[in-house]
Amino acid sequence: MGSFSAWHWLIVLAIVLLLFGRGKIPELMGDVAQGIRAFKKGVEDEKDE
Repeated sequence: MGSFSAWHWLIVLAIVLLLFGRGKIPELMGDVAQGIRAFKKGVEDEKDE
């Protein structure tokens, strides 16, 4: 019940690819990156005030 083997990670990766497709994953990661940038900018704006 402790750690995952390589087979577990391959199965998880296959399920993620089936759910989201190859084209959706980069788009999703880009959206996450934009959210992080916006959050950092908001925090910096709060420091300046």
